[in-house]
Amino acid sequence: MQSIIDIQKRLLPDLLETMQKRYHILRSIRFMEPVGRRSLAGSLGLTERVLRGEVEFLKDQDLIDIKTSGMTITEEGNKLLFQLEEMMREVSGINELEAKLKSLLHLQEIVIVPGNSDESPWVKEELGRATAQSMKQRLIGKNIIAVTGGSTMASVAKKLTPDFSKNETLFVPARGGIGEDVKNQANTICAKMAERTREKHRVLYVPDQVSKEVYQSFLKEPAIKEVLNLITSANIVLHGIGDAITMAERRKTDLEDFKKIQEGKAVGEAFGYYFDEEGKVVHKVATIGLQLEHLCEIPNVIAVAGGSSKAKAIQAYFKSAPHSTVLITDEGAAKQLLKGNPFEI
Repeated sequence: MQSIIDIQKRLLPDLLETMQKRYHILRSIRFMEPVGRRSLAGSLGLTERVLRGEVEFLKDQDLIDIKTSGMTITEEGNKLLFQLEEMMREVSGINELEAKLKSLLHLQEIVIVPGNSDESPWVKEELGRATAQSMKQRLIGKNIIAVTGGSTMASVAKKLTPDFSKNETLFVPARGGIGEDVKNQANTICAKMAERTREKHRVLYVPDQVSKEVYQSFLKEPAIKEVLNLITSANIVLHGIGDAITMAERRKTDLEDFKKIQEGKAVGEAFGYYFDEEGKVVHKVATIGLQLEHLCEIPNVIAVAGGSSKAKAIQAYFKSAPHSTVLITDEGAAKQLLKGNPFEI
């Protein structure tokens, strides 16, 4: 396959460019359907005039339907997308990007999805789909899956289906989250994942950050202790990686700690730990739930973060994260990570 693509790149570059463009249009319609021409053009960065010709071609090939409510993809279009997926990874150089990023971050497995979630909201849906597939591959007999909060985790929940697991699976929140936006709290996301997969879940109704005194008293509560034991017994952990300042603002961090995060030049955050560019922890929130040191004992850790704006946060986090962690990201973050280093593309 690769040799044929290399030949095509040299002899028929226009053909590959056209194929990529139409593939991206089909993928965008699938994620945004039903979608109007203006919205789709804006998402893809194309003029409506250019897009008009492309969608008419796709309609003639019976790959999309065009109705007053918007464009939708046909069954034939879905089949073609599935068949094209691996080939387009080769054409766009994603496989090569993955290899370079593995070397840079010293990871065993990285999955990169096309696009930049900072620019195209539907790319987050693709991150969710890739994460759901990665989780499914790691299921064993009985499973406990610990999940953090955030909009990316909410996208993963949307992509889970009733055929997710053939065995018993329990979803648990990786940490407390009261005080955050309800729809993006770990408890809410666990409930949605359980609902989508027809499995069970547990909740952890405690604040995301507490004082040391309250922290110790919570740990003595039998109900909380039981859920914490389930969390640390998880065989899969699913978490995001946040931008340090964004996360500090979202948590309504007090002025003294916020100043500490800024002065420490923190760029990334995960599990309540704030990291500078060298991966050094400059501040830690007293969170109830999974701690960074627990990750080394968990067989499968999947980190999900996309968008070029997350590049510094991703690199900082992986200076201290377990090398067995699987990273699922997008082209935007991957290309930004590879700038200014020996693997630059």
